[in-house]
Amino acid sequence: MTVDISAPTVDAAPTVDEVVAATDKARAGGDPARWPDKLPVRDRLAVLFDPGTFVEDGLLATAADQALAADGVITGVGRVDGRPVAVIAHDFTVKAGSWGELTCEKQIRILERADRDLLPVVYLVDSAGGRLTDQMGFFPGRRGASAIFQLQVKLSGRVPQLCCLHGPSAAGGAYMPAFCDWVGMVDGNASMYLASPRVAEKVTGERTTLEEMGGAMMHATVSGCGDEVFDEDWEAIAAARLLLSYLPDDFRSAPARAESREPEREDWDGLVPVDPNTAYDVRDVVDRLVDAGSFFEIKARWAQELVTGLARLDGRVIGIVANQPQVRSGAIFVDSADKAAKFISTCDAFNIPLVFLQDVPGFMVGVEVERQGIIRHGAKMITAMASAEVPKYTVVLRKAYAAGYYAMCAPGFEPRATLALPTATIGPMGAEASVNAVYANKIAAIEDEDERATFVAARTAEQQADINLLRMASDLVVDAVVEPDRLRTELAARMVDADRWTRTTGRRHHPISPV
Repeated sequence: MTVDISAPTVDAAPTVDEVVAATDKARAGGDPARWPDKLPVRDRLAVLFDPGTFVEDGLLATAADQALAADGVITGVGRVDGRPVAVIAHDFTVKAGSWGELTCEKQIRILERADRDLLPVVYLVDSAGGRLTDQMGFFPGRRGASAIFQLQVKLSGRVPQLCCLHGPSAAGGAYMPAFCDWVGMVDGNASMYLASPRVAEKVTGERTTLEEMGGAMMHATVSGCGDEVFDEDWEAIAAARLLLSYLPDDFRSAPARAESREPEREDWDGLVPVDPNTAYDVRDVVDRLVDAGSFFEIKARWAQELVTGLARLDGRVIGIVANQPQVRSGAIFVDSADKAAKFISTCDAFNIPLVFLQDVPGFMVGVEVERQGIIRHGAKMITAMASAEVPKYTVVLRKAYAAGYYAMCAPGFEPRATLALPTATIGPMGAEASVNAVYANKIAAIEDEDERATFVAARTAEQQADINLLRMASDLVVDAVVEPDRLRTELAARMVDADRWTRTTGRRHHPISPV
């Protein structure tokens, strides 16, 4: 018997020209003409990063068989205003940006690097989900999609994670944006859903559209999963770049200072009405308080009875949590409690001082909100506020009633200072409402209208004396009563005094819990 011991046949080593051709093909991606209304993925990277700074990893994934350019995802590190930032960018022209084994591996590797080097991460998401032809590669194993989510949670609160959603984020992949600190969605293209309308109809019999179930406007106004909606791809990326300027590189750092700018407006006269039932836009207060053009509102379209956002005050980054009397009287609902909790948690994670602007009648009451769990959601907000270690400052603009006063950082929650405008009133409820609650039977028993009105007026005056602002200041409930045109100066001076603040622990304080 003769044994063949010759070497097995192997493919010839690639030539230089073949490597160059494979590289060029990988960079070219798929056919962008199939999606003419989308910015090509490498053009998105050009918007995100400073010119010439992006260094890519894994370009030649699957290049040996030339099946899928870069396996449908681009990863690497570039600079944003000189700061190193990691990126995951899906290429929808390659199998609709779907995930296979190497897609997952590339994403896991860049997230491991971000964790090791404490790099902020920007996700440019445009993916139809897992590639079912490679389900054993992306789904069940230790280096599959679950490892990506594990790393996102591990990074949460350690480094900023921002998502620009340019197209679909489907099935389990929908959690990639959900674990981020901010999600900007492109109207008409972006969507998030656990199952497509077709699958939903099969499972539940429900007929709907993609926009209704998972479109950008729905998530920005109803579910709260989206933070803002943009018309174009580049606008979402530009917003992410701007947002990064308010955030530190990691949990150990403070946000960068900027040159101070005077507010856009300084005319305070009559801005905050004395009548507690008269509506006004609290963003007009913000415009007069912060550096001109610096207010970056978060979740502006969702739970609008509460306004949250980042801004600069005398060049310092601050987080603002403000009741909005213009919408539902500024009462706190289930969604606005969640909105506050997420925002407060984010600011605390990244060492951003918090300013609470109070004009709150309390938490909303009634059968519907109780069934929605207003107590549970309110507790989430109060827990986030109470556990925040960053310097906190409370400003009572007008009314501060009931448990809403507590949730918006009452003195018992240790703000650095509780300031009040001359229009402020603090109490369990308004004086007139308190009288009606305490003396309801007595008032009903008085038949003469004039006598009844006299009684109510006297009792109301007694209640007002109890919650009088001068009384609050003399009892040290309020640290200072400040004229509106002096509020910015007062807050800035107090923030200088807190410049030496450090956290009590040297580790990450906490992850940032999704809304």
